[in-house]
Amino acid sequence: MAIQVVAEQEFLVGAPSVLEGRAPGGSFAAVFEDDGDTGYFYALDANEQASPLQDAVHIYNVANVSDRAKPVCAVIGWSIDNRKAVLLLNDHPHAIFDFDKKRGYCRTGFPPPKPESEWSIDGHAWSETAIELFE
Repeated sequence: MAIQVVAEQEFLVGAPSVLEGRAPGGSFAAVFEDDGDTGYFYALDANEQASPLQDAVHIYNVANVSDRAKPVCAVIGWSIDNRKAVLLLNDHPHAIFDFDKKRGYCRTGFPPPKPESEWSIDGHAWSETAIELFE
């Protein structure tokens, strides 16, 4: 997986934290947030001033993470073309955003698509082929 690492942080699951990773070129950003109850990954576009938030995918529920006392290394990386973002937790891909296809992928497949959104109209189901976006 060829990525440009733009943000990296160690954290404990359930300890509120935010990690933001802006694409090295362009207006896109991706943000990972653990609010103490859940982990989410967000796709943002600074050019969309009315609503920069484009999509959001669920990563985990804190209560369901059995080894939450162990530190986790979160990494946000971007494809070479600055149009795809990936969230790695302990070097394992958990979520991907493809800004060209307006599609988010996550291992939980949650949440369902929003009827009024142009993003992820087919849902957020994980696909191993999404990793190929970074080759």
